Amino acid sequence: MTIVLVILHVIISLFLILVVLVQQGKGADLAGAFGGGGSQTAFGARGATTLLHKLTTGFFIAFVITSMALAILQARPRGSVLSGTKATPTAPAKK
Repeated sequence: MTIVLVILHVIISLFLILVVLVQQGKGADLAGAFGGGGSQTAFGARGATTLLHKLTTGFFIAFVITSMALAILQARPRGSVLSGTKATPTAPAKK
């Protein structure tokens, strides 16, 4: 279970990194207002939620959930190999 969760966590992390890097920064709109061209608005309200914004939110939520699940799984006490056996006294050696 833990191995599958770690693999899923790594995949989600990579997708989250990619989605964040693809997005356009907020500062790009302001820089475009001073001669860059192609700017939407300099100080206006942000438009409708884009697909990249929704993907970022979804991957972030999945990242947090897998992080918490991994933390809970690692915090659980584990059984030991010796926990199920009873100590048996050894017989004294005969002379």
